Amino acid sequence: MANDARRILLVEDEKAIRDAVAAYLEREGYWVTGVGDGQAALEEFNKRKFDLIVLDLMLPKLSGERVCRAIRDESDVPIIMLTAKGEVEDKIIGLELGADDYLIKPFSPRELVARVKALLRRSHIDSEPQREVLDFGELVIDVSGHKILVNDEEVDLTASEFKLLTTLARYPGRVYTRMELVEKVLGYDFEGYERTIDSHVKNLRAKLGDDPKNPKWLYTVHGVGYRFEAPEKKPAEKSE
Repeated sequence: MANDARRILLVEDEKAIRDAVAAYLEREGYWVTGVGDGQAALEEFNKRKFDLIVLDLMLPKLSGERVCRAIRDESDVPIIMLTAKGEVEDKIIGLELGADDYLIKPFSPRELVARVKALLRRSHIDSEPQREVLDFGELVIDVSGHKILVNDEEVDLTASEFKLLTTLARYPGRVYTRMELVEKVLGYDFEGYERTIDSHVKNLRAKLGDDPKNPKWLYTVHGVGYRFEAPEKKPAEKSE
């Protein structure tokens, strides 16, 4: 079956939308489980392993926010949040909760399928044969093992957060614009998506314990974007 029959949990209370999206995904070879409320979503999530979750923000019984938070407590499975709200703050609420991407209603099922493909590609692309480890002292990024250690403690990151961190950390000191990071991390270029990078950086800083006012690793370049610094490498460069 196409796409290795990857399993997708589709959480959408409007049956017409749910059926249409499921039909498009199944046509691409995905195995889709569709549910119409937040409680059913968590029940299905606890029953079996899913490769990706499409999650509506506005749901009966349990809200999308609560479902996303509960899933993130247990798993880093990729999540695409669906929202009918258009304001900037509402559009990024899912990202603040740990979602990897969002899509605003009304949307094209074909666009959602493209997002699903891009996100699944990102979440599985790090199975490289060679070992790649970026060691910055307190921070260790095991790229091939998809693992982050801060002071020898493992930190759970979403697929998008991990891709963002590794993109920046591979080239310490290089400044990336927000749009460059959108293209590299999200896999596509859409106007207005720069704010998603800000949300991912905010989440990253919180998880890594990196104070934005006195950063160790992630630096904001105002009006441009972000750069990564490797403080553990600096003393070796100053040898006399």
